[in-house]
Amino acid sequence: MPTLKIIVASTRPTRIGRTIGDWVDAHAVRHGGFDVELLDLAEVGLPFLDEPEDATTGRYVHRHTKLWSAAIDAADAFVFVMPEYNYCFNAPLKNALDFLYREWAHKPVGFVSYGGMSGGMRAVEMIKPVVVKLRMVPAGNAVTIFRRTMLDAEGRVTAHDELAAAADGMLDELGRLTEALSTMRVPA
Repeated sequence: MPTLKIIVASTRPTRIGRTIGDWVDAHAVRHGGFDVELLDLAEVGLPFLDEPEDATTGRYVHRHTKLWSAAIDAADAFVFVMPEYNYCFNAPLKNALDFLYREWAHKPVGFVSYGGMSGGMRAVEMIKPVVVKLRMVPAGNAVTIFRRTMLDAEGRVTAHDELAAAADGMLDELGRLTEALSTMRVPA
C-alpha cells in the first residue's frame, strides 16, 4: 500500500492546524487507500535553512536534514495541512520544502487549507508553482476549511459531511496520481 505523509504546516503555539491535521489523519486512515503518517512541522523542528550546499546536490551535513530527507523520501504522496497567512502559505512550510529537492519529485500532493474568508485557497494557489518546480503534481481536488463556519471554538471540524466528501475526492485522486507517478520515481 502506498505511504501518505500528512504534513501539518503551522508551528504557531496557538494554532488549530494540529487539530485539523489529526482530523485529516483519522479520515485518511478510514479511507483505507494509504498507509498514513502525520508529520507535524512544530515537532520536526527544522531550523531556518542551514545546509551549506544546495538541496539539489543531496549532500546533507546536518542530522535534522538527514532525518527530514528520510521521512520525505519514504512517502509516495503528501497532504499539506496549511494555514493562509497574509494571502500566502506560511514560512515553515516553505522552509521545509527548501531543505530537500529529489525527495519531493514525482509525488502527488493534496491540500487541506484553512483560513478566514478564503479558507486558505489563496495560499494553495501560491504554493502550486513551488511544488511544481519541485516536480510534484498537485491534486485538483482539495479540502477548504472556512474557519468561521466549519470549525468550533477549539478548532475542531464541524462540517463533517461536506469536508469528508471533499477529503474522499482528494484522497481518491491522490491514489490515482500515486499509481501513475510510481514508475517515474527512481530509487536514489
